[in-house]
Amino acid sequence: MLPPNVYDAEPIPVAARAEIERLLSSGDLFRYTAPANAPVTLLEQDFAALLGVRYALAVSSCSAALFLSLKALDLPRGARVVIPAFTFAAVPSAIVHADCTPVLCETGANYRIDLDHFRQILDSGVEAVMISHMRGHTSDMDAILAEAAARGLPVIEDAAHSLGTTWRGTPIGTLGDIGCYSFQSYKLLNAGEGGILVSNDANLIARAVIMSGAYEHNWAKHGTDAALEAAFLRWQNALPLYNLRLGNLSAAVIRPQLAELARRVRDGRRNHDHVAQRLNVSPWIDVPEKLALEERAPDSIQFNLIGLNDTDVAAFTEAAAARGIKVQVFGASQDNARAFWNWRFLGEPPDLPQTRAMLMKACYVRLPARLTVAECDLIAEAILRAAQEVMGNLRAFGT
Repeated sequence: MLPPNVYDAEPIPVAARAEIERLLSSGDLFRYTAPANAPVTLLEQDFAALLGVRYALAVSSCSAALFLSLKALDLPRGARVVIPAFTFAAVPSAIVHADCTPVLCETGANYRIDLDHFRQILDSGVEAVMISHMRGHTSDMDAILAEAAARGLPVIEDAAHSLGTTWRGTPIGTLGDIGCYSFQSYKLLNAGEGGILVSNDANLIARAVIMSGAYEHNWAKHGTDAALEAAFLRWQNALPLYNLRLGNLSAAVIRPQLAELARRVRDGRRNHDHVAQRLNVSPWIDVPEKLALEERAPDSIQFNLIGLNDTDVAAFTEAAAARGIKVQVFGASQDNARAFWNWRFLGEPPDLPQTRAMLMKACYVRLPARLTVAECDLIAEAILRAAQEVMGNLRAFGT
């Protein structure tokens, strides 16, 4: 049996096609053309209801959502914003784009932030916290929110990989002041590109809506309550327009997928946990446990290689590739956008030995929810045999 293709997305639901055809026939692709209930507006309403928040704003990407979140907070130029050192390059890029300064925090072997280093950074003077739940791994949000609140710092959640994940039963992305999600093609909801931000703060959302490109009085088409309308009127004509809107076609693609989310979360968790159980049998592989208060919605698996040197790591990835499975080692590529030392736009990389050591042994393999358990077994077997080929076998698999 051939290894599965882990890169293709699920087909767009049939329910989207009638709406897409209607939009194409009408040419009504701009979110502000309709007097009310444009597809983007309906997506925002549905998404907010799904997560149990007051407001949502759909935009062109999750990066745009992160940028607008920083601008909505009205941070001063050069404001220091703490982020995990294990994240995607788009996160520090959004901070730079917002005229702020990223401050990188160490992350541990379990891919979560190091809380001791986090506290040191907070005490050194920062003005906002941006937590990336990288690849869906949730850091200790109780501790993060408590430390930020004690210092009066706003918290932005980069939940690009975490739609469907919960902390104490509450959706990730709704715990801080603002949460940002991605609709890029590898995420649980796929529009090719796109993003959305959520908040319960009317003032933050009003600022973000206007800056996203709600010129003149188009903000009224986002739906208003008394608090939101007052905020819109306060900020009308007082903010720059960055034009980061989502279009109606993308919204029409996304909305029918909301009904598929629970199933994708369930199947993605099943696939991840099944493969994790198999990989953890190997003496050369460790899949870190989730935190006790976290319920994940994974569409990939991360694991650490144990006892392998750089030569062994390279041989392992080659052996897996020969079996049809691409294993990405985050720190083993000269241009991997998740290795902080490759973010040359930030200048000289900081000294973060813990994160660097983790990235040199941390691996990533896609496990989309559409895979069957049998296909997951093929992936697990290829990874196990690749490790065994390179390192030998200290104990029998399955014991």
